[in-house]
Amino acid sequence: MSTHYLVGTSGFHYSHWRDKFYPHGLPSSQWLAFYAQRFPTVELNNPFYRLPTAQAFESWRDTAPKGFLFAVKASRFITHIKRLRECEQPLQTMLDRARHLEEKLGPILYQLPPGFHRDDERLEAFLRLLPEGYQHVFEFRHKSWFDQAIYNMLARHGAIFCAYDMTGIDCPLMATAAYAYLRFHGSHYGGCYSDEDLADWARRIRALADERELEAVYVYFNNDAEGFAIQNAATMGSFLAER
Repeated sequence: MSTHYLVGTSGFHYSHWRDKFYPHGLPSSQWLAFYAQRFPTVELNNPFYRLPTAQAFESWRDTAPKGFLFAVKASRFITHIKRLRECEQPLQTMLDRARHLEEKLGPILYQLPPGFHRDDERLEAFLRLLPEGYQHVFEFRHKSWFDQAIYNMLARHGAIFCAYDMTGIDCPLMATAAYAYLRFHGSHYGGCYSDEDLADWARRIRALADERELEAVYVYFNNDAEGFAIQNAATMGSFLAER
């Protein structure tokens, strides 16, 4: 079985990428089209801060080429304010909006805050709320969640564990579903990964994909400072394309 590797960046609409990635005279309204010619996926960060309109999702869908996939970072109202409790309506509203991406909708990422410690009952209750037909991904920012019982819970619900590289946290590289999801945050969302580091990560990712016979692996770089995410995503994409 051949694993599909999709590598991109966390967000694309950064003014400091002008001249470093986007041509100087290119209007920001054309940035997504420019980006999507060079990468197969992007992680939409803005829904985390403010839920876009249905028309915004439709515009992104129509701008991106066939086969392009958008990962959607879930609203912080769900993950940081409600902390997975009593959020049936905001969850439904978010998914209703995201559905306007149609066949270009990829995973939904739920990034939990670092102060949110392990709570098995709350996670189980939230997982039961999640409708089928989506790829639900969980990024745990507190190490108390890194436990086999949590991995088993995600697997039972077909949910995806988000592995990540971040200063000060030793997050395991693993998969709980037919897909893997990785985020590279760099040093405080900056810094550039060396080619040697990325080659080592690529070897580990391919080994996981082969061992678990994964259908797809999503990889996103969040070290947007100085455009390092673009550089690192391009390098990782080329490494994962090698066999």
